[in-house]
Amino acid sequence: MKNPIIISTFIFSFLVVISCQAEPDKEKLPVDFEVVTIAENLNNPWGMTWLPDGRMLVTERSGEISVIENDKFSGKKLNGVPEVYDKNQGGLLDIQLHPDYENNGWIYFSFSKPGDGGGSTAIMRAKLNGDNLTDKELIYESFPKTKSGVHFGSRIDFKDGYVFFSIGERGEMDNAQSVGNPYGKVHRLHENGDVPEDNPFVKIPDAEKSIWSYGHRNPQGMEFHPETGELWSHEHGPKGGDEINIVKKGKNYGWPEISYGIDYDGSIITDETKKEGMMQPIHYWDPSIAPCGMTFVTSDRYPAWKNNILLGSLKFQYLCRVVLDGEGNYVEEEKLLEGIGRVRHVAESPDGYIYVAVEGPGKIVKLMPKK
Repeated sequence: MKNPIIISTFIFSFLVVISCQAEPDKEKLPVDFEVVTIAENLNNPWGMTWLPDGRMLVTERSGEISVIENDKFSGKKLNGVPEVYDKNQGGLLDIQLHPDYENNGWIYFSFSKPGDGGGSTAIMRAKLNGDNLTDKELIYESFPKTKSGVHFGSRIDFKDGYVFFSIGERGEMDNAQSVGNPYGKVHRLHENGDVPEDNPFVKIPDAEKSIWSYGHRNPQGMEFHPETGELWSHEHGPKGGDEINIVKKGKNYGWPEISYGIDYDGSIITDETKKEGMMQPIHYWDPSIAPCGMTFVTSDRYPAWKNNILLGSLKFQYLCRVVLDGEGNYVEEEKLLEGIGRVRHVAESPDGYIYVAVEGPGKIVKLMPKK
């Protein structure tokens, strides 16, 4: 007969292991949430931001800014929005509050500005008086204008007294490799539109002085990492080759000299996926998912998603959760809200909830964690 003390010790140890394993790590549990629709019948919602009083401002590509109060949309719109070049992908695009909005009252937005020769990507700031935009200042406008209706960019973010924004190459891929034009670039300006003296191409004759990085195709998601402070972006590839990048001063991100995609007709744009002096993406998608909008999750309301990236898939109509490791490397991804529609943007509100903007049909939904 086996020693009963050994047997009982083994059983006790086994039960201790089971007991320990039965206590799951709450931060690794899947997030269970309810999808709540807070606004419908919008015209291609593009950007979202929140005022200190809790009201939410939503840009619609047709050229309107809708006001949502207490997660309800009454149909109220702001007055004084500038005219937009409403063609194909053009229109009223991103919107962001200045980080010190409570003291200076500045709201920044990007839009396609009409004029002789077509449209351009422009950045304007304004103040809010009731439901009216006032004190409007155009701090940037890209030239030359073009009649192209594609690849305007454009997302906005702030850091250390600077405003960063992205502009696509407007469908002319060679624009991206030339610092002599603003297209296919991430730009950096002082908050009033002045050019910083330490921008990387300030001293190069005929260069666009606002350029921070180049070699981009059409970046439509951009945000600073909440812990590292690095600027992350994603951009549309052609047929395949959508990318996530860390955007660094003066760096070349390769388009169209290197790419993991091909042209829409199946022809080869380039045989190169790597080249000396050109940055590699953190991750790329093939086939293309058509990424748009992005946010880093910082809220404790979704503990399993902390520091993950959320971004939209226009092509496959879902919200994509990208998991990174502690070094900022891509680990895996999860598809959320599959079939909801073309996800144009995702943002985290000041009180820590995730909101998603969907076009076709145009609506805003909120992800409400279940207890």
